[in-house]
Amino acid sequence: MAASTSQNGIQLLLAAEQEAQHIVNTARTAKQARLKQAKEEAEKEIADFRAQMEADFQRKVAESSGDSGANVKRLEQETDAKIENLKTEASRISPDVVSMLLRHVTTVKN
Repeated sequence: MAASTSQNGIQLLLAAEQEAQHIVNTARTAKQARLKQAKEEAEKEIADFRAQMEADFQRKVAESSGDSGANVKRLEQETDAKIENLKTEASRISPDVVSMLLRHVTTVKN
């Protein structure tokens, strides 16, 4: 009888060990599935964030490029106006400068 009880106890322990191993394997599989799902969700969030940042960057580049064309045109107009102003001033004082130069060149000092 003692051998039978001890055999029963061993069988009970083996069954409990197998059940525990089954529970551990199930938990391990569930953990791996959760980790895989979390990784996929993180990768999706990263891809969405990257796409959003890229779209913002492209929008800002497009905005600054559009402004750049307007700035170039404005700067060209300002430059042309300044050049015209300089030409007008030069033609206005040109006779005075020529007469001053002639006076200094033709004047002889002893």
